[in-house]
Amino acid sequence: MKIAILDDYFDTLRHLPCFAKLHGHEVTVWNDHAQDTDVLAERLRDAEALVLIRERTQIRTALLERLPALKLISQRSVYPHIDVETCTRLGIVVSSSQHADTPSYAAAELTWALALAAMRQIPQQVASMKAGHWQMGVGTTLRHKILGLHGYGRIAKVVAGYAAPFGMRVLVWAREAARERARADGHEIAASKADLYERADVLSLHMRLVDATRGIVTAEDLARMKASALLINTSRAGLIVPGALEAALRAGHPGLAALDVFETEPLTDPAHPLLTLPNVLCTPHIGYVATDEYEVQFTDIFDQIVAYAGGTPTNVVNPAVMARRR
Repeated sequence: MKIAILDDYFDTLRHLPCFAKLHGHEVTVWNDHAQDTDVLAERLRDAEALVLIRERTQIRTALLERLPALKLISQRSVYPHIDVETCTRLGIVVSSSQHADTPSYAAAELTWALALAAMRQIPQQVASMKAGHWQMGVGTTLRHKILGLHGYGRIAKVVAGYAAPFGMRVLVWAREAARERARADGHEIAASKADLYERADVLSLHMRLVDATRGIVTAEDLARMKASALLINTSRAGLIVPGALEAALRAGHPGLAALDVFETEPLTDPAHPLLTLPNVLCTPHIGYVATDEYEVQFTDIFDQIVAYAGGTPTNVVNPAVMARRR
């Protein structure tokens, strides 16, 4: 098959052990990012299989209708960036492993790294030294603080496990079933969402972005947070009402934020409010961007291509396509 891989910024995939699974196929790897429909249509005009790295590129109807050779889109995790109904109409199989039994340890580790870096002012202290100065302020430890988790899925469970060695207590608010899992794991359950936001010293968001969770964090929630508190979001920007976090940070509740996700990605405008506020630590959506994590993810993605080429597509998210696939 002719396979196209988009957005492999650092040419990482061809150096992974799992890349050998594509031996015998014709593979083209694009290392830059393009979203223009004309550019993508030209790049992908002969592609029979398209490999996506999470949600870096939007695959919409206007593009799909210009890709007559495309038979398969293979990726991992959720797929709000793909017009799945159009794929079904055009006979394009969408395969996406949901990794139900595999948390992203890379994302969990980044969440904890952001907590440490923000509370101890590590980026600011490094910048101060590089500018020829010495200490620029006084940080805060995590010990004896409350780690609040809004949502309790696979990644949140891993993050919760990091708390005890640092001397933190865990407080959880989530859907009822998730609260029961957190309680069974020995964690305290907040009396309400308001209780979580009022008590947490470090509050980390861990929910999928679906209709029910879009905008679930409101200006009122943020206003309840302590002036000393840190909000971490390594999940999805859309969980927070647009503009609410910037306003809350300017008002001083919470006092700090550490973010790995943004409404518009890639975010490359240095004048964006979140990049200019002094109490915000931003990273460019690198939660899953680690060699070990890529090997896990792309083993699944390449296995889906092998299965399709063998006549037995797997992890098909649009099963109605099977009766009309190209």
